Amino acid sequence: MAHAKRIKPASSNQRRGPDKRRPASAARTRSGAEQDVILSHGMAVLAEVMQFSAPADNTLSRYFKTHPALGSRARGYIAEAVYTVLRQYSVFAQLAQAGVGALEKRLLLLAFAHMGLDIKHMTNEREWDWLAHVAKFDRQVFSPEIRSNLPPWLWQLLCQRLGQDQALLLAQQLAQTAPLDVRVNRYKTTREAVLYRLRTDGFEVEPTPYAPDGLRFQNKPSLEKHPLFLDGSFEVQDEGSQLLPHLLAPKRGEMVVDFCAGAGGKTLALGALMRNTGRLYAFDISAARLARFKPRFARSGLSNVVPAVIASENDAKVKRLAGKIDRVLVDAPCTGLGTLRRNPDLKWRQTESELHALVQKQKNILSDAARLLKPGGRLVYATCSFLPQENTGVVQDFLLQHANFRRLNVADELNRQQIELPGQAGEDLQLWPHIHGTDGFYACILERHT
Repeated sequence: MAHAKRIKPASSNQRRGPDKRRPASAARTRSGAEQDVILSHGMAVLAEVMQFSAPADNTLSRYFKTHPALGSRARGYIAEAVYTVLRQYSVFAQLAQAGVGALEKRLLLLAFAHMGLDIKHMTNEREWDWLAHVAKFDRQVFSPEIRSNLPPWLWQLLCQRLGQDQALLLAQQLAQTAPLDVRVNRYKTTREAVLYRLRTDGFEVEPTPYAPDGLRFQNKPSLEKHPLFLDGSFEVQDEGSQLLPHLLAPKRGEMVVDFCAGAGGKTLALGALMRNTGRLYAFDISAARLARFKPRFARSGLSNVVPAVIASENDAKVKRLAGKIDRVLVDAPCTGLGTLRRNPDLKWRQTESELHALVQKQKNILSDAARLLKPGGRLVYATCSFLPQENTGVVQDFLLQHANFRRLNVADELNRQQIELPGQAGEDLQLWPHIHGTDGFYACILERHT
């Protein structure tokens, strides 16, 4: 098709460009045969992902394992296209109504155009004309709800919390990709030393603006084989997540519990702040999650961590520590909506009814974790969410039922550690992707005073 190069992707403020590490020519597939393979497999796996019965990354990983003949280039294009559809689904679904052919194909074509790919071999003339029309279409005619690319229930909750204009700014940021942040292991080295080495090795990297041990990469390089990663000098961790251990502010020699440790990122940060002294328990109900923690723990150089699988919040391992612990971190199971830049399928898999069930679970976990604290002990309750139902609502309910706890001011703790965070003046922490450039985290500091 001689006129193929007339296709234009979405405007520069909407589209996600190719990986900056690749030369521009590498962002274009090389042949019609390769494009046919990418399109056919992309349609197949997108149909699976859009059932929303499992996390998108799991579905993609399983699909690629069952189709080993797919090359790394093809897998990369397919994965990026699928995630682009998930990020832009509401708008793409509206645009796709005017198209022809299978819905999965229309959505993928929109994604490939959004990515800036040359897709001339993927389209027939009718599809090409439709895409040319779409490229000129003013998406501002869509309602703010459609442009938010959020499910209606979530859009309404955000509008109630922030107002429509701020909610739309947040939604637009959630549709972007998150930067790559790492946390320097202060037990082994310094941020300055790691920054110097990485820059010497040719990486575009800067200190994070808020987290004192964080670094942020301009692109998303592969770091798994870098010597500083292999020796535990740094770990991949979002800047917002890095701030939570600073709110707990553990001291040397204390007994500390990470109550929902997961894969252990915050556990390792706590251990480094403790300078590998005292005892740090990493509890989780998932043996699989703690298994993923083991290689990270081995790299860290820490020896004060005690990982333990618990059956529930009432496990005997937990009960034995009641009233003995100095500090407890509760990074509670939540909707995860603050991580939509990384996990865009979450917004389509979560429902409002599931939110209500999660809130009750969060209340139970917070209450059980609080029993671990000795008088004068500190607990940080946190979620990667911005919904008040699972944040301030849970904390307020807890304080009504536990008169021996009081709320501490997050701003005071941040000021004490000389961490300057824009807009942080209240009792609790709320990080916003569109304001702070981090994932959306909430945290509250609670202290047992008797």
